Amino acid sequence: MGELIKLVRNFLSCYPNRKTICSQDNICKKGHADTYSNGIQTGLCVAYNSTYKTCQVRAWCPVESKSTPEPAILASAENFTVLIKNTIHFAAFGFTRKNILPEYNVTCKYNKVDAPRCPIFRLGDILSEAGESFSQVAILGGIVGIEINWKCDLDPWAFSCHPQYSFRRLDDKAVDDSLYPGLSFRFAKHYKGSDQKEWRTLIKAYGIRFDIQVYGTGGKFQFLELVIFIGSYLSYFGLATVLLDLLISQYYKCCCSPNSGQKYYDEQKYKEIQGPNILRSCVDLKFVSFVDQNDIIMVDKKLRKSLQKTKGHHIKREKLTTSELFTRMVHPTAIDIEPSPPSKKYLNKASDSPGWCQCLKCHKEKELENQLCCRSIKGECITDSDMFKKLVLDKHTLVYILQYNDPLLKTHSLDNEKLVNCAEQQYIRWRFGSNTDIMVFSKVPSCCKFEIRNLLDSNIQETSVDAKALSSSDASQKPLLKHQR
Repeated sequence: MGELIKLVRNFLSCYPNRKTICSQDNICKKGHADTYSNGIQTGLCVAYNSTYKTCQVRAWCPVESKSTPEPAILASAENFTVLIKNTIHFAAFGFTRKNILPEYNVTCKYNKVDAPRCPIFRLGDILSEAGESFSQVAILGGIVGIEINWKCDLDPWAFSCHPQYSFRRLDDKAVDDSLYPGLSFRFAKHYKGSDQKEWRTLIKAYGIRFDIQVYGTGGKFQFLELVIFIGSYLSYFGLATVLLDLLISQYYKCCCSPNSGQKYYDEQKYKEIQGPNILRSCVDLKFVSFVDQNDIIMVDKKLRKSLQKTKGHHIKREKLTTSELFTRMVHPTAIDIEPSPPSKKYLNKASDSPGWCQCLKCHKEKELENQLCCRSIKGECITDSDMFKKLVLDKHTLVYILQYNDPLLKTHSLDNEKLVNCAEQQYIRWRFGSNTDIMVFSKVPSCCKFEIRNLLDSNIQETSVDAKALSSSDASQKPLLKHQR
């Protein structure tokens, strides 16, 4: 479709405008071609009409017209048909498919309802599916897109792989006329006439271009891909907890009491473990407890100076109720135990205490790990407390504990070393708790060691509870048991 124009090269004056109006020849530039002109200036200023003079140009005459023939020259092309051959290949699955299906023959024509997979298309139907009129588009031309979309399920039990066709116009039909809407191109044939003048035949062709666009997706079940997908999907659940923690912390910052809500959330989510789970092969590991501090101190490095002056990590002490404390340390009894007075031999002398001692009752030690006091700063020694004397130093209490653990143990078979070990274990349970990992590496202060070793200087005596004491003990416990029921 198009129009044919025969032109001859000749001289003509330009249409008057700001750049072409002139009064004399020197204003016109020979060889200059203006964008809005139809040719090349000759350098002469000639009369356009009785009012204006314009620069003369050498151009093809007559000047090209922008008008197009209506109706379109080849209106019958609306009934032309086109066969589209398309092949899609899924390299990952080694599968190839053509759009020409065996159930369709050469006589079929595409119809959205009756034959949606026929590859033969009528041009008028293509424009109609795109929402356009063939007779209108054919005048100025246009660009129409034919989309072939493959959605393939390649699993044997649910195989499906067929093309779906859709149509839409790609060019903008609402542009200004000065921008030459539609689709057109020009080509010319040049020759000379009998008068030796140069002629040309200019053909302005208007047409409809069809752009075929192919899209395809194909899938097939693969167990490995399923496992990877599930793993990546589950990872988002881990991010969800982090996001919730962030949102909760940000929310409680805006409340009137920001610490209470966040603290309650942390207590419900996290469980506090009293002390770490320690391997027993850690040679350099030591635990220290000072009477003037609430935390246990963990020292996990080789000592360069006294254990008293070595800094470590603070661990929260295990919290026990009063009943739990006596259940773990001393079995409940109504016997009134009188503490044994400390020996005068090991009474502290301030002048003999080493520099690392803070209670003025420690003795000199050669090994660095034994250079440990019961306090971190100067003050009263723990050995002067009533609880230390009752739980750690009293022989009757120690014998009672040993017999509680071994009911068949006879007092005459006890030696001083057993009492000392029992006293040190009593001190460790009292000050460090019942965590076995911590108890193994716990250190007893020098002042406490010497008070405990004082037991070796006394001869062990058989400890027996007479019937009168037992009866009084039972009598004192009965109301307690009755109350517990």
